[in-house]
Amino acid sequence: EESIGVLRRLVRAAKVPLVADIHFHYRLAIAAAAAGAACLRINPGNIGSHERVREIVAAAKTAGAAMRIGVNAGSLEPMLLTKYRRPCPEALVASAKRHMALLEDHDFRNYKVSIKASDPFLTFAATEKLAQETDCPLHIGITEAGSSYPGLVKSAIGLGRLLWAGIGDTLRVSLSAPPQEEVKAGFEILKALGLRRRGVTIISCPSCARQGFDVIAIVQELERRVAHIRAPITLSLIGCVVNGPGEARQADFGFTGGGAGRGRVYIDGRLDRSLPNEKIVEHFAALVERKAAAWSRAQRHD
Repeated sequence: EESIGVLRRLVRAAKVPLVADIHFHYRLAIAAAAAGAACLRINPGNIGSHERVREIVAAAKTAGAAMRIGVNAGSLEPMLLTKYRRPCPEALVASAKRHMALLEDHDFRNYKVSIKASDPFLTFAATEKLAQETDCPLHIGITEAGSSYPGLVKSAIGLGRLLWAGIGDTLRVSLSAPPQEEVKAGFEILKALGLRRRGVTIISCPSCARQGFDVIAIVQELERRVAHIRAPITLSLIGCVVNGPGEARQADFGFTGGGAGRGRVYIDGRLDRSLPNEKIVEHFAALVERKAAAWSRAQRHD
C-alpha cells in the first residue's frame, strides 16, 4: 500500500510510461490504475477469481490503462500444473490464452502478453508457440536470469533468438543488479541484432601477444568517457595490424596498434595520422564528442 503513494509521485515526475507489477492483491491494481499507471501487469497464477479480474478491467478502462498478462513458469495456476504436471510450453500458452479470453469477454483488448521462465529454451518455445497461435503484442524476457554476467548471457541467448525470429514488441532484461544495468543490457542486445542504432558501439579485440597497446584498459576508459553519447557512432580499437585496418575502414573512427608505442588513426575509413598510445583516450573521446554534437544539431534541424 505504501508503494501506491510512491507511484503517484513517480507518475508525476517520470518522463516515461510506468507499469505497475501486481501480485495477489488485486485491489492494488485498481489503486495503481487510479494513481496513473500506464499499464497494469497481472499474473494469472496468483491474481485470483474472474470477479477480481473483472474489477481490474473496469479500473483499467476508467483510467485508460493498458494491461499485461504476465505468465510465469514459477507461478502457473494449480489446475494447469495438475493437467500438464510441470511447466511446459503447452501449459504456459494455455495460461496466457485463458486470460486473454477472459479480458476479451469483458470487452478489453488493450493488452499485451508475456510468457517467462528462467530457462531461456522453455521461454523461447512457449513464446514462439503463442506467437504462432495469436497476433497479440508480446513482451519478452528471461525471468530470474541471475546476476549481471550470467543473467546477461542467458538473456542474450533467449531474447536474441526470439528477436532474430521477429518475435517481441517490448522487452526486459531481468538481472539481480541495479535496474540501470538491465536497461543498458537490453540496449546492447538490440544493438548487437541491428534493431537499434543509439550510442557508441566499440569494436575491440581480445587479449593476445600481438597487441601494440593495452586494449582492455583503453576500451574500459573510453566506454566510461562516451557512455552519455546517444549518437550512433562506431569506434574500432584493434591491437595489431592483422584485422585492425580492415575493421577501421568500416567504422566511423578507428585505431590500429603498431610498434614503438604508436598506432594509426582512421576517420571514416581513411588513414588520418599516427598517434602515440598515451593519447588514444583523449583523442578518440574528442572525435566522438564532435561527431555527436554534429549529429545532435542535424537532429534538431530535422
